[in-house]
Amino acid sequence: MKEKVITQLGEIFERVNYTDEEKRKLQEIIKRHPMRIPEYYYDLIDFKKTNDPIRMLAIPSVLEGNLLGEEDTSGEKSNTKMPGLQHKYKQTALVLCTNNCFMYCRHCFRKRMVGYTSEEILERKNEAVEYIRNHEEINNVLITGGDAFTMSNDLIEGYLKELCELDHLDFIRFGTRSIVVKPDRIYDDFELLDILNRYSKKKEIIIVTHFNHAKEITEKSRKAIRALKNQGLVIRNQAVLLKGVNDDEEVLANLFNGLVNAGVEPYYLFQCRPVRGGVHFQVPLSRGIDLVDKTRERLNGISKAFRFIMSHKRGKIEIFGKSEDKIIFKFHQNKFLEDANKVFIKTIDEDALWLDINLEYIK
Repeated sequence: MKEKVITQLGEIFERVNYTDEEKRKLQEIIKRHPMRIPEYYYDLIDFKKTNDPIRMLAIPSVLEGNLLGEEDTSGEKSNTKMPGLQHKYKQTALVLCTNNCFMYCRHCFRKRMVGYTSEEILERKNEAVEYIRNHEEINNVLITGGDAFTMSNDLIEGYLKELCELDHLDFIRFGTRSIVVKPDRIYDDFELLDILNRYSKKKEIIIVTHFNHAKEITEKSRKAIRALKNQGLVIRNQAVLLKGVNDDEEVLANLFNGLVNAGVEPYYLFQCRPVRGGVHFQVPLSRGIDLVDKTRERLNGISKAFRFIMSHKRGKIEIFGKSEDKIIFKFHQNKFLEDANKVFIKTIDEDALWLDINLEYIK
């Protein structure tokens, strides 16, 4: 039986007591950023709690009507070399293979793409592979979107077949949230698992996923994790610090410890980007540092190995920590050569949420 997918607000209006004005605003919001929730994930929502984290991640809020922020927070347009391929960092090619997702997360930093045709979407796989073939400085590829595992198995194998033949590639990553929002895509699809197993013998294949709360670590998601690890794959997690969802040291500790327990490596905790329609999820940088420090006190050596990162137009900037009245930042990856390994220090501003292109605070 095909799984039900919730895309309209009517069913939610039956379970949540919105005012007529709120209903009107929410209908306008999903015209701009559609709603899509797999039944599996929808059933994790506790509708008795207005602050339920799964509800906040999946169901639109009237706060999305705040259109402050940017559509392209990381300068993706300037890094696009052809439709669907970005080359921001020397060693990494990013392939946007699709704009489809199993679920449209409310904090998505690619809201501008969701549900619509975009020039960023790869329509010509062969040209992307040819670009990577001709740039031997590229030693890894991230295939993402959207969600890479919304592609057909034939397309997934097509990418792997061609990319695994390139000697200068050390590993291939797939970006997918299917483990979190639709785990049966993995554990019920033996063809997909066989494809991943066969090609993992040729190249290292890493799955990059996106758990934001321990409530998402269910027995079914664990089943998907085990299925992937049984094929010899590494699974790494990129979480986002989200106001009202996980901005609490106990919640974050439960998430990171739970991930390690389930067999997933915590990789990055991202500062939430100032994406238009999603700025209400941002936590001030100073408070984020305090949360990370308090969280690490509750973690073991493996679960505390993640980095607190800002994915910025100039690169990935690690939010390193505080020293007296200063915040210490360091470029973890850089778009421009002059930023390589740069460390810079700024006076603490309790209201600052982000840095602009000149590395000045944005509030």
